[in-house]
Amino acid sequence: MGYLPGRALRGLARGLGWIAALLILMTLAACAAPADEPDACDAPGILFTDDFSGDLDCGWATYNRGGGAAGMENAAMQLSASQAGQIWWTNPGRDFDDVVIAAEARQVAGPNNNAYGLICRYQNEENFYVFLISGDGYYAVGKYQSGGETITYLTENGQFQPSDAINVGVASNELRVSCIGSELSLEVNGIPLVTVTDPTFVTGDIGLAASTLEAGATIIEFDNVQVTAP
Repeated sequence: MGYLPGRALRGLARGLGWIAALLILMTLAACAAPADEPDACDAPGILFTDDFSGDLDCGWATYNRGGGAAGMENAAMQLSASQAGQIWWTNPGRDFDDVVIAAEARQVAGPNNNAYGLICRYQNEENFYVFLISGDGYYAVGKYQSGGETITYLTENGQFQPSDAINVGVASNELRVSCIGSELSLEVNGIPLVTVTDPTFVTGDIGLAASTLEAGATIIEFDNVQVTAP
């Protein structure tokens, strides 16, 4: 598997003292679970689940190359980003329509000037939604779409917004994303932060994402990923 160079993200306006950053999109093609074998990565009432605790392969892409890596560490999916201005992600190679995605995201190292979170309705490296929080307490919902040069932020004023609900620094955050019809919602640690409306994508894969916006490797561990119907 290799990565594909993608488009740039707009500068991230995150409040006083923040420098707008240009993120260069990098993506990995995920491996889909074989269609002719039973899918063990689900459970009654659950569309997809992975706690990364055993030998079960749920299809996540793993890699290690300059600037980013994804792999199993500490019974979690660990994403690292060491080149400022690049975002890295992994997908399990599935296809869903309306979903609720829940996961634990742990920042274990690196600068707080970062962004990490969940992806839904992933079509390809040019078309998907991404829900991000940062190590210094900001959040955003963004959209990539073919034909555009940059990400479109769907949150207020097209920017990241601050929230006290986000645990900052080296800490864990419980993320819950809803992609239902044209409504896209982000909840952190049980507190609803934002709901935006966008009708562009109706189906696609899920994903985990991480980036750093300054020198130093950001390392994020994702655990207990669960996808359910609304």
